Amino acid sequence: MLVSNNHSTHLQVVGEEKLKKLVAERPLKVYWGTATTGKPHVAYFVPMAKIADFLLAGCEVTILFANLHAYLDNLKAPWELLQYRVEYYEEVIKAMLEAIDVPLDKLRFKRGTEYQLSREYTLDVYKLSSLVTLHDAQKAGAEVVKQTDSPCLSGLLYPGLQALDEEYLECDAQFGGVDQRKIFMFARKYLPHLDYPERIHLMNPMVPGLTGNKMSSSEASSKIDILDDAKSVKTKINKAFCEEGNIEHNGVLSFAKMVLFPLLRGKPFVIERPEKYGGNVSFDTFEEMERAFADRQLYPVDLKGGVATQLNNLLEPIREKFKRPELVELTAKAYPEENHAKAAPAKAEPKSKATKVAPAAAKAKAPVAKAVPAASSGGYNVSHLKIVVGTITKAWPHPDSDKLWCEEIDVGEAAPRQIASGLRQYYADASNLENRKVLVLANLKPRKLGGFPSNGMVLCAGDEASTIFAEVPKDTPNGERVHFPGFEGDAATPAQMDKKKIFDAVKDQLIVENGICTFGGVAFTTSCGVCTAPGMDGKFVK
Repeated sequence: MLVSNNHSTHLQVVGEEKLKKLVAERPLKVYWGTATTGKPHVAYFVPMAKIADFLLAGCEVTILFANLHAYLDNLKAPWELLQYRVEYYEEVIKAMLEAIDVPLDKLRFKRGTEYQLSREYTLDVYKLSSLVTLHDAQKAGAEVVKQTDSPCLSGLLYPGLQALDEEYLECDAQFGGVDQRKIFMFARKYLPHLDYPERIHLMNPMVPGLTGNKMSSSEASSKIDILDDAKSVKTKINKAFCEEGNIEHNGVLSFAKMVLFPLLRGKPFVIERPEKYGGNVSFDTFEEMERAFADRQLYPVDLKGGVATQLNNLLEPIREKFKRPELVELTAKAYPEENHAKAAPAKAEPKSKATKVAPAAAKAKAPVAKAVPAASSGGYNVSHLKIVVGTITKAWPHPDSDKLWCEEIDVGEAAPRQIASGLRQYYADASNLENRKVLVLANLKPRKLGGFPSNGMVLCAGDEASTIFAEVPKDTPNGERVHFPGFEGDAATPAQMDKKKIFDAVKDQLIVENGICTFGGVAFTTSCGVCTAPGMDGKFVK
């Protein structure tokens, strides 16, 4: 059987007779694919609940991370971020399945580029392109791929690639949402033309967002992120549309139906209420809850509170797992643009001549705006900083200053650079400097500090009270330039710069967040990982 409990969401099946025949003979081979674009949100629990049913029923399940599809879908995922996003998706999905106690021994993960770049697959793409009409390609992708008046060829290829995945993943059935129906029908029409069999297609209903539309990564108000904190989850649910007695257009009620009840697996849904409001109420089935809401025996405030509590219970182990430093690092690398958005200041309210605010009150209410990681005054951003990895090969005290160390640093050039650093109050012994990997700002104009010629600056993290070297992944080669995903400008222009004009223009955006050195939330990134500053959260990289 495919359904392991009576609370599973309803599946639409195309190819039911073939399904019955196969499951009577052997375990079904099912594939589910997801394009690694926006961050997975809680609606992903709908397919995860069904995948759990498949695994518990003995099916062999393949999860495809469609990284190539993600790139083709209107360039929603930049090529340089695909690897990180695939890794992020895998970690999130494993955590989700672990949170609902699903055995993973019959589950495998595949990346699209593992086979979609092969000679055989490429030839099949060409064969398929000679058969598919423009009309059919556009129609198939209408619900999935962004449509325009003048579509890119990439979006037209998308349905054919997804159809071919069924053959190359050797599945019996493809599983997806009902929004995939047109692509599924496309596959059933065209695969036989390549002498490949029709597959079975299994479809879940879509989860309405909190605004009443489809829950989407691109509509922040409509979705709850897997890693949203408990307060954010409660706030988003409290703001959701949930009209008293309305069971037709109710995102909160739909979420309870399609996500929470299936994952309770027969346990009652308990809503906690104070005794003065009737005390706790429990529902064994969604139908009971729906009737109570329709009859106005269950009010929106209670429904929202119960859904928020149940969802936070589900998300808590996932949030805890993603506090691990390596997963914090992975998240920052996979979605640097979300860190940009978090750093954006709120729009200023228009001034009103009719309202006067006392200076002291205005000062108390004014929010502290965090700088946006983009062009600052003068048009500069972090791409104008040439930050490279180096190793301090020699260090000695400056003869005329008790604040400075003199250093020779190998930054991959023909000769070591000489740099003076004001670190004597933090590092008292040369042994604490020598053989240490460091970050060097390498395109400053040379200058003399206490008469010592200094050609660059070593980056540290902290403040006047405490300062430490930024930590560099140990295997990063000397001379490698640190990069910031999304900010890949040319540091050679200008080749040498006035620190006041550029470094000072962006330095307030160089912040340590969750132990990671960032430019407005975008991690200092090398080929071997990201740069860190343990214990310096909220302090400046300087």
